[in-house]
Amino acid sequence: MTSTLPPITSAAADDFVIQLAQDRGLLQSSQIAAAQALALSRSGADSPPLRLLQLLDQEGILPARRVAAMLAEEFGLQLAPDLVNARITAETLELVPRALAVRHLLVPLGRVGNKLRIAVADPLDTDGIDALGYIVKMPLETVVATREDILAAIDRFYGKDAHSIDDLLSDLSATGGSADPAAVLNEPGGAGAETTATDADAPIIKLVHQIILEAIQRRASDIHIEPLEKRFRVRYRIDGVLIEVENPPKRLQMAILSRLKIMANISIAEKRIPQDGRIQIGVGGKQLDLRVSSLPTAHGESIVMRILDKEGLTLGLPELGFLSDDAATFERLIALPDGILLVTGPTGSGKTTTLYGCLHFINKPDRKIITVEDPVEYQLNGINQVPVRHDVGMTFARALRAMLRQAPNIVMVGEIRDLETAEIAINASLTGHMVFSTLHTNDAPGAVTRLIDIGVKPFLVSTSVRAIMAQRLVRKICRHCKKPYTPDSKELRSLNINPAQAANAHFAKGEGCADCNSTGYRGRMGIFEIFVVNEEIQKMIYENAGTTRLRERGRALGMRTMREDGARKVTSGSTTIEEVVSITVGDSS
Repeated sequence: MTSTLPPITSAAADDFVIQLAQDRGLLQSSQIAAAQALALSRSGADSPPLRLLQLLDQEGILPARRVAAMLAEEFGLQLAPDLVNARITAETLELVPRALAVRHLLVPLGRVGNKLRIAVADPLDTDGIDALGYIVKMPLETVVATREDILAAIDRFYGKDAHSIDDLLSDLSATGGSADPAAVLNEPGGAGAETTATDADAPIIKLVHQIILEAIQRRASDIHIEPLEKRFRVRYRIDGVLIEVENPPKRLQMAILSRLKIMANISIAEKRIPQDGRIQIGVGGKQLDLRVSSLPTAHGESIVMRILDKEGLTLGLPELGFLSDDAATFERLIALPDGILLVTGPTGSGKTTTLYGCLHFINKPDRKIITVEDPVEYQLNGINQVPVRHDVGMTFARALRAMLRQAPNIVMVGEIRDLETAEIAINASLTGHMVFSTLHTNDAPGAVTRLIDIGVKPFLVSTSVRAIMAQRLVRKICRHCKKPYTPDSKELRSLNINPAQAANAHFAKGEGCADCNSTGYRGRMGIFEIFVVNEEIQKMIYENAGTTRLRERGRALGMRTMREDGARKVTSGSTTIEEVVSITVGDSS
């Protein structure tokens, strides 16, 4: 078993700790003498005597955790939090090379303001701490942990046999890594070709896997691999924001792109047209899908990978961001026996996730639910999910026609893109089915105009549509570094928050910590605009009223705009004014 002895770097340091323990009454002279005799008796002819502190720890006379607490108290430091359950971001780990962490037994925990907090096993190791300060070029805040905890943390976060990108690039240099994919990938014959891993392959394969694994660990939704004129950029989209990470050398561009294309089962020979593929991987016992899109650009092919968790999504309405009153309204709407419920918003606004949440909520054994999606992003238990396949003629419209012959109670159409799909969905709703779908419009009333623009008759829209909900995603304040905050009058005016509302509000901001990657935000939630179609609105749609009139009437009937819903979530301390203002810039009226 590995000893929990803190790594004292010299005999003089050992003496310092032992003397300090004596001064504090933790050690007696007789215990030290007995331990010295025992250390000599246990040492062999060819091995040096055991270090005294190591033996004192093994015998339980002076446990390592007590030594760590004593050193922390002596130097005015804090004890490290529980490193076993700590959450350390990949960006934080990148600041400290693994070799340095192992050599000096230290682990970076995260940024605190403009400082980097590190856990060290030996606060007397000033050489290691100074070396790290020189590398990261920022002040350090030191906390003390035991050797065992530090080693366990290094194994967990860096990996027992993990390679940092620096290590992988060193491997490439040693093997003479080439930008020519043929030199690295053994002349694959095209999409799906079998490849044989050689010594030259290994660093590129490890580097690609490292990029993907790091993105998953950092909760990224997308990985962007972008060839630029003089560099090869890698960015992760985390909570809707693109963050640039360490870029591989430009000379590895073709090798990395070819490796990704082979993993996605698309042709590496074709570089002139866009291609789509999928990568299936297992991480931590979970199966993940990466939806891969390649696009030819001026300096090479840009690849974007959307990370999808195949094991399902079971979010409830509160997790999606619904407050209690909106949740009650939405629950009533999705429980209707027939009609169409549309969710609108731009790409990436969480429409599909909301529909999955609806299906999860109403999924009961006595209901048959069928979905048609392009592609099937998440697998839902008890629901029949049909993927669109344009290559064999399986379009939304054709799949929808076939689905209706399966006698479903509830139908979900991934997106209404054309008149044919819209008409079939409307006819389904008029014949006793509840239909959920999405549409690309900026607000809820605008969906009515959009349906009429693609050719649906106004009387069909008015009789089939039950409600339309527009949504956006805003980042949630990190709960680990959340602090009260008092906005100024200008910020309050930007969301029309009056003094009475402000007096009862719980404004907050995130200070930035290791858990949120020093952004102050972790996770996202929806802000919503629910436009319910009642008899009065039906009459206006039948008369072909414009979006402005529908919106004004909806507001008069109690519809809250997305900005107003966002303001409620600001006053409840869930998000910030800046987030809501930036995402609802077109809703300022």
